[in-house]
Amino acid sequence: MSESTVRQQYNELASVYDRRWQHYIAKMLRFLKQWAMIPAEARVLDLACGTGEFERLLLQDSPDQLITGIDISEQMLAIAHQKLKPYPNVSLQLATASDLPFADRSFDVIVSANSFHYFDNPELALKEIKRVVTPGGRVVILDWCKDYFVCRVCDALLQRFDPAHQQCYTQAEFHHSLNATGFKIQQATKGRFGLIWGLMVVTAVP
Repeated sequence: MSESTVRQQYNELASVYDRRWQHYIAKMLRFLKQWAMIPAEARVLDLACGTGEFERLLLQDSPDQLITGIDISEQMLAIAHQKLKPYPNVSLQLATASDLPFADRSFDVIVSANSFHYFDNPELALKEIKRVVTPGGRVVILDWCKDYFVCRVCDALLQRFDPAHQQCYTQAEFHHSLNATGFKIQQATKGRFGLIWGLMVVTAVP
């Protein structure tokens, strides 16, 4: 139910998404890139890649980076395809995080930005992520953080009025889910991005 709702919502938003969220996206993804410190030789999977902005940032420094992006919105992927057309080393696919169409141990770094609060079954997504990351690989996840009052208010409102939204998590709740799935927390922090957004980021290893 939620996946089809998210798909419809983002198909409708795709044409205005970059413009509407320009400042937030730019600030948040620059932070994510600096935090993740992805080696140029790493095979990268971006879960819920949207319009390909994180890919574009990585390719500015490492134009030969092997990147695979997945999303459930055909229209968001169509925009990403246009942006990333010059890069044959980038693959974009229609897929969900709970059913990744990749072989075991396929990626050295897996990233996800602002997507887990949409997932019907985050535990299943984490199990799939653990399956496709290499034994020495890393998983970097950034999402809204329910430890912040404004995020708790937004979470309550979105659960009531936005059928695509599932729930936000506190940092402790999210770390517990990672540990329960067999991940070890390597590095983590949380903080405010402007007046509204409270975010958390974590690097975990299998």
